[in-house]
Amino acid sequence: MVKVILSLGSNIGDREKFLKSAVEKISKFSKVVRESSIYETEPMYYKDQNTFLNKVIEIETDISPDELLSKIKKIEIEIGRKKRERYGPREIDIDIIYYGDKIVKEENLEIPHPKLYERKFVLLPLLEIEPEFEDPVTGLKVKEIFKDVKNRKERVVKCS
Repeated sequence: MVKVILSLGSNIGDREKFLKSAVEKISKFSKVVRESSIYETEPMYYKDQNTFLNKVIEIETDISPDELLSKIKKIEIEIGRKKRERYGPREIDIDIIYYGDKIVKEENLEIPHPKLYERKFVLLPLLEIEPEFEDPVTGLKVKEIFKDVKNRKERVVKCS
């Protein structure tokens, strides 16, 4: 079994329901070990949209990164995600942040997630559940990586 960190976000419709539904669907093929609180965050790249609800979950799984990505994409479609502009509004977004200490660089999949180092909305919930997790690329712990983003202007507020 491999420890995997997933980031979930939603900014359209019943955001909490979509996050909960995603976790339930993921739990059907992997063990959900921990869940962070939910955080409300401002959109980062495309500002003219609703705020997001974000959370991070830790799962244990025995499926490959490619199979996990495939299952995640199916869950997004089942929940109702529609194709829109990149970084635009979405019913649900699920990203693989870490897959154990594996480093993957493929056309459709990069692990660790390449944008995690700039995303306070990923690092803050991850800090809550796994502050000692060591990033396989930098060798830094999550709590050390978070120091670089904690003073960013991006507003991230703990909801629950």
